[in-house]
Amino acid sequence: MINNHEHATGPAPHHQHDDATRNYYDTGDVDVFYDAVWGGEDIHVGIYADGHEAIAHASHRTVEHAADKAADLLGPHATALDLGSGYGGSARALAERFGCRVAALDLSERHNQRHRATNAQRGLDGLIEVTTGSLNDLPYEAERFDLAWSLEVLCHVTDREGALGEAVRVLKPGGALVFSDIMLAEGTPAEAVRPAFSRLGIENPATPAFYLDRLSELGLSDIDFEDRTADLTTHYARLDEEIHRRAAELRDVISPAYLDELLTNLPLWADITRRGLLRWGLFHARRPAA
Repeated sequence: MINNHEHATGPAPHHQHDDATRNYYDTGDVDVFYDAVWGGEDIHVGIYADGHEAIAHASHRTVEHAADKAADLLGPHATALDLGSGYGGSARALAERFGCRVAALDLSERHNQRHRATNAQRGLDGLIEVTTGSLNDLPYEAERFDLAWSLEVLCHVTDREGALGEAVRVLKPGGALVFSDIMLAEGTPAEAVRPAFSRLGIENPATPAFYLDRLSELGLSDIDFEDRTADLTTHYARLDEEIHRRAAELRDVISPAYLDELLTNLPLWADITRRGLLRWGLFHARRPAA
């Protein structure tokens, strides 16, 4: 069932923001950036073994580390939901590691076409179902999934409280919610980071306290936040370093305007992470068993 949040007066604000997010990601420049610099598979903040590690390796470590938090629930019998599945790296990692079925949902049909094609190439299309849709209108019945999962997607969502409610609605009793997000440090005003976030169209990032409070209000148990903000600082330092080191090469594959925007914007991210204005980490909670 899809919850309908629209009103007769026009689309709800989250639908308008969904359009903006979709328009940002549905561009060739963004695809090339994620392929060339991020590795094109796991486009998430990385967990770094050291300050010089390849971004793609660190990003995949995040996926593995997040999966460890729900490993007791996963296996060929289980079904997971990947919310904001991007190019499909997380969905494939879960399917390959646990043999579970994965429902993967993303706003971008461009991403989803690429996701489906890669799944077929790797023989995983029988385990992964890819759907185009919004986190605020999940097209799934209640209590379907053993795991609901999302990595750095909720920052793009206007109605985060509604999206979390939808994720909990489709969790089985005893199921796990695992997600990460890029957040404001408590007490940091949104305007202090807005120049960096503007490239992504994000106006008001959440805080760890916001998520912890919402998870409690939703009745979840065993709520945990693993603060890994140091990895966020390393991640944006590595992105900034890679973009500047490879700028001449990237000008052959990325439009000059988009590359110049990255060269201007990524130092802002490196700066606000060094200054401690942001937080990043992994949330884990369980829906109480019936």
